[in-house]
Parts: sequence; structure tokens; C-alpha cells
Amino acid sequence: MELLSIILIIGGLSLFEIISSIDNAIVNAEVLSTMGQRARRWFLTWGLLFAVFIVRGLLPWFIVWAVNPALGLMGSLTATFSNDPRVAESVEASAPILLAGGGIFLVFLFFHWLFIEPKNYGLKGERFFHSQGIWFYAVISVLLAVVVWFALKINPMMAFGAVVGSTAFFITHGFKQNAEESERKLVKSNRGISDLSKILYLEVIDMTFSIDGVLGAFAFTLSVPLIILGNGLGAVVLRQFTIGNIDKIKKYAYLKNGAMYSILFLGLIMLADSFAMNVPNWLSPIVTFSIVGYFFYKSKTEINKNSLDFAG
Repeated sequence: MELLSIILIIGGLSLFEIISSIDNAIVNAEVLSTMGQRARRWFLTWGLLFAVFIVRGLLPWFIVWAVNPALGLMGSLTATFSNDPRVAESVEASAPILLAGGGIFLVFLFFHWLFIEPKNYGLKGERFFHSQGIWFYAVISVLLAVVVWFALKINPMMAFGAVVGSTAFFITHGFKQNAEESERKLVKSNRGISDLSKILYLEVIDMTFSIDGVLGAFAFTLSVPLIILGNGLGAVVLRQFTIGNIDKIKKYAYLKNGAMYSILFLGLIMLADSFAMNVPNWLSPIVTFSIVGYFFYKSKTEINKNSLDFAG
């Protein structure tokens, strides 16, 4: 793998990790505002080590091992850098299963946002789809049926991977909804809850929300070391924003839109890859930078416009 390609992949992974976790970072910042300085410092140091090395390190490693059990744990970690043709063949054979599952998960995530979640309308049509929320389950059910139908003609395990991806979406979605509600209650009723309890709770929440970023990372690369490095770097930057600059991030109204459209395209890329369409490695980071860049520009324009209106 060329150095430029590696840098592009790591940059794309870091950016995707940051934007896909913005909502969680905002709620975390509200909880941290109720904690003492010592607890905040602990969250930035030891909590960060847990988030990077335990969650974003072990989870992708475990996923690759789960679809390649014959490689073993160490073999799963180093598989993409191995020159052994048997290892390469094993990774190539199992990749469609992982990509189909991850692709379905991400596409479902996008449609849930488009049809159901409250949002700032950044593009024409978003308001219409949001008003048609009842169609969410119909759309994703038809999509899953179509993917499974065509996957069965190629590999039954690939079809099973797509079903597992849909199952993972509904399980994690339920956890997320409960976690978000619990965090809001935690901020409102701050009585009798220790800083240690809050830190432990934030780490559990971070683990739940990290699944989106980890699964999306496989659209960039199947290399576990690169995923750990890219997602870990993004997690470090996000923790710094959570502590010091979260109010500034809130002003960029359309960053969430950028994250969700990135998730849609990454999910489609993973599905295309699973059906052996040979998508180039550079496409995922380029698409992510382009989409996020557009919505960042749109957010910046909106901020400037509001500043002028306020001054006027």
C-alpha cells in the first residue's frame, strides 16, 4: 500500500470518526459540565486510552476475527499485511460477508435519520422525507429483501451477513435511544451521582456509539491497524473538542447532515464492494472529505449570514 494512500485512508477515517460522533460529544459535554476538574482530566487521559485502545482497537479486530476464525486472533490483526497467499485468500473470501453487513447497517442508519430523526434541513427534499416517517420501515425492509435476494445467488453467508447487519442496527439503535434519554436525565437531575459514576456511564455510552464509526471504517480499508490508527486519532481530536470547543461546533448546523450523507455513501460503497464491483480505496476518503467539506461550507455561510442579520 502506497504512503499517499495510507495517509488518505487515515485522514478519511479520522474525519469520519469525528463527524459521526458529534451528537454524542455534545451530550457528553453537557454531562462533563456537571463534573469537577479532576474528573474531566481523568476522562481526557485514562478515559481516552480506554476509548481508543479498548473500544476502537478490540472491536474492529474482533469483527475481522469473527468472519475469519481460521486466521486466529493475531492473524486477523496482521492479515492485510501478510504475504501468505492462504491468508489473502481467506480475507478475500470473507470480505463480502463483512462488507454486506456493514453496508446494510450504515444505509439503515442514514434512512432512519432521513425519515425519523429531527434535523436542520440542509438539502431540498429532506423536509418531505422527514414528513413521511411512516415509510421508513417499508423502505429498509424492501432494501434488505433486495440485497439478500441477490446475495443468495452469490454466497448464502453474504446474505446472512446482510441480515446480521440489519439485526445489529436495531439492537444498537435501541441501546442508543435509551442511552441518550438516560444521559439527558443525568444532566437534569444531578443529585447524588458521583463523578466516578458519570465517567463510567460516559465510557459505556461511548462504546455504544463507537459501533457506527468502526463499521463505517471498513468502507475505507480492511486493515485493522489502519482502522485503529485512524479512528483513534479521530477519537483524540473529538475528546479535545468535547472539553473545550463544543459550543463552537454546535454553531455548525449542517455537520450532522454531512455525517449522515457520508454514512449513506460509505454504506453504498461497502455494498458495491461486497458484490465485487472493485471500488478503489481512494474513493471513500475523497467522498467523505467532499461531503463534509460541502456541509461545513454551508454551515459557515449560515453563521456569517446570521451574524450580518444580527449586526444589521
